Amino acid sequence: MKNLKRITTLLLLIFTVVACGPSDGVSFTNLKAGDSVNSSFIVEMGVLGMEIEPAGPVKEGKGHHHIIIDGSFIPEGQPVPANDTHIHFGKGQTETLLRLAPGEHTLTLQFADGFHMSYGEKWSKTIKITVEQ
Repeated sequence: MKNLKRITTLLLLIFTVVACGPSDGVSFTNLKAGDSVNSSFIVEMGVLGMEIEPAGPVKEGKGHHHIIIDGSFIPEGQPVPANDTHIHFGKGQTETLLRLAPGEHTLTLQFADGFHMSYGEKWSKTIKITVEQ
């Protein structure tokens, strides 16, 4: 009886860890909401549930990162603009150096397909950071 109780407890623990594990989506792997950074800082980008590849022909389950500075996610199926606040990583990069003015900023990581069409809010992550002088 004691062994059955231990086995049941162990199975419950395993189920809880698996059920609460990482879910599909994008992440800032070296930053979290509320972090303070210097005006020049490294951003590391991750993704679970999709495969990173350079821009080009659209392939199901594949795409690349974009960072949106002081903006929000791009709705699914809409193109990610290319400008100073919408940075494309069409070569499949997973790390970059950003330089921002001091103050509070939001960073939105947006995953999109080979033609830069957004996978939508589910494949985005927004954090607020403070850039110090």
